[in-house]
Amino acid sequence: MNLSAMFLQAQGGGGMQTILMMVLMIGIIWLFFLRPQARKQKEETKFRDQINKGMKVVTTSGIHGKIQEVGDTYIILEVDGGRMKLEKSAISKELSAQYLPKEDKKSDKKK
Repeated sequence: MNLSAMFLQAQGGGGMQTILMMVLMIGIIWLFFLRPQARKQKEETKFRDQINKGMKVVTTSGIHGKIQEVGDTYIILEVDGGRMKLEKSAISKELSAQYLPKEDKKSDKKK
C-alpha cells in the first residue's frame, strides 16, 4: 500500500466535514475581514461626495488645510504656504471644531 491510499482510508467519510469546515472558514473571513472593509469604503466614498468649500480637512499624508475649490475629482486646498491641488481621494477626514487650535476657533467666530 502506498502512503496516499493509507491517508484516504484514514479519513474515511470525512468529506462532508471537510466541506463544512471550508464553508465555515470562508464565512468567518467574510464576516470579520471583507464585510467591515466594504462598509468602511462605502462610508469614505459618501464622505468624499459630501466635501464642500470651506471645510477644514486632513489629507492622508497629514496635511491640514481648508478647501477653497471643489471639482469633480480634485480639490484646491489652502495651507499656510499657499494652495495645493489634490485628488479627492487624498482627503482622510474632516477636522471638527473641537480639534482646531484656539486661535482658529477665535478667528472663525470673528468672521
